[in-house]
Amino acid sequence: MTDASAHTDFDLIVIGGGSGGLAGAFRAAGHGARVALLEPGALGGTCVNVGCVPKKAMWLAAEVAGKLRQAAVLGFEASPATLDWTTFVAHRERYIEGIHAGYRRRLEAAGIALMPTRGRLLDAHRVRTDDGLVLSASHVLIATGGHAVRPDLAGAELAGLSDDFFAWRAAPERVAIVGAGYVAVELAGVLQALGSHVSLRVRGRRLLESFDAEISDQLAEDYRQSGIDCRFATATTAIERVDDGLRLRDGNGEWSEPVDAVLLATGRRPNVQGLGLEAAGIALDADGFIPVDAFNGTAVEGVYAVGDVTPSPALTPVAIAAARRLMDRLFGGGPRKALVLDDVPTVVFSHPPIGRIGLTEAQAREAFGDDVHVLRAGFRPMLHALAASPQRSLFKIVCTGADRRVVGLHLLGDAADEMLQGFAVAMRRGITLDDLHDTIAIHPTSAEEVVLMR
Repeated sequence: MTDASAHTDFDLIVIGGGSGGLAGAFRAAGHGARVALLEPGALGGTCVNVGCVPKKAMWLAAEVAGKLRQAAVLGFEASPATLDWTTFVAHRERYIEGIHAGYRRRLEAAGIALMPTRGRLLDAHRVRTDDGLVLSASHVLIATGGHAVRPDLAGAELAGLSDDFFAWRAAPERVAIVGAGYVAVELAGVLQALGSHVSLRVRGRRLLESFDAEISDQLAEDYRQSGIDCRFATATTAIERVDDGLRLRDGNGEWSEPVDAVLLATGRRPNVQGLGLEAAGIALDADGFIPVDAFNGTAVEGVYAVGDVTPSPALTPVAIAAARRLMDRLFGGGPRKALVLDDVPTVVFSHPPIGRIGLTEAQAREAFGDDVHVLRAGFRPMLHALAASPQRSLFKIVCTGADRRVVGLHLLGDAADEMLQGFAVAMRRGITLDDLHDTIAIHPTSAEEVVLMR
C-alpha cells in the first residue's frame, strides 16, 4: 500500500474495509482515483471474518456430517464420525487468511493507502484519523457495516452473541439459540448437524418472518424431524446460571431445562458511533441507519454510504454492487443509473437451504389481489428417499397477470442455494410461467421441479 504519510489529499476516502468499502476502493482506484482506505480491524468486515465465509465453512462441515450419517444407512462401511473442531477451524482460518492476504496484495497493486485506524468526519471533505492525521478528499464513502446486538434482558452477559460462535472450538452438548432470523436459523442447523442438542427459542410464531410462510413452516418441520426443539411464541426474558449450566426464563416466568451454552441472535445494528456524522450534517433515520438516496448519496453532497450502515438489504453482494456502481459514476463517467433492489436473490444456509427472490405469496396478494396464481411442489429429494430420511423440500412459484409473470420464486431443499442464481437472472428478464413450461427439464434433479410445476 502507498505510504499514508506521504500525502493527505485524496480523491476518495473510504471509512471501513468490509465488502462494500473494499469494492468501492478497488473500483475507484481502477478508474485512476487516489484512494485512502481506513480500517482498524481485519479486512473483509463481517462477511469475511464473522459472517458469510466462516458461516459457510461451518455449514459445509455440517453437510459432510449429514452425508456421513446417510452413508452408513446406505450400506457404506462408516463408523460414527465426529468433527475435530480444532482441525477444521485451522483449515477455516487458513482459508480466511488467504482472503486477507489477497486483499493486501490487491491494495498494494492498486496503490491504495491502507490505514489501520478509524476515521471521523470533520466536515463533508475532511476526515480525522485516530492518530490525529487530517485527510481531505473530494468524496467520502462510509462503509462501516454493523454489529450484533446484546438484548436488554437480565443475565444477557452470560450468553454469547452470534459472532462468538466463531471462537468456539467444540460443539456444546446442549445449546439454546434465541432468535428466528438468518443467523439463528443457520447456527441452529449447523450445531444440530454437528452433534449438539439445540433448542431454538422464537418470540414469534414462525421462523424467518420475512420469508414465505409455507417455506418457513416446512423448514420448521424439517428442523423438528432433525431433532431441533423449536419453541415458538417463547420470549426470553432472563438467563441465569445454575449448577449444571444455564437456563432461560420465558414470558410466563417458566424456566427452561439447563443448557451448556446460549447464543443470542436477535439482530444487528449499524456501526455509526464516532463517525462525526453530526459535524458533517448527517442525521440518522428512526432505526439508526444513515439515510441514502437511490444513488447512495447522503444528505451532504460528497458523502456517500453503502452496506449495512444504510437501510438497504443487509447482503454482501448488495453492498458490493452499490459501491461499484457509485464509483463508476463518480470516477468512470458511468451513467446515473440506480441499483434496482426489487428482486434481490438471497439464500439462508439452513439445513436444507432456502433460496428466494421476489414476492412472497402474501406480498403478491396484497399487491395484486386475486390476480395471483401459486404453484407448489413438495417432495423428498432422491438421496433422502433412498436413506429413508424424513427431510422434505418445498418449491413455490408466485405468478400474476394474464401472462402469469413470475413475481416470486421460493426454494427450500438441497442445492437450492446453487439453483437460485440462474433463475434470478431469468426473473430479472421478466420470465413467465409459460417460459418455465417451455424449458426442457433436467432429470432426475430437484431443479426440474421448477419447470414441471402445474
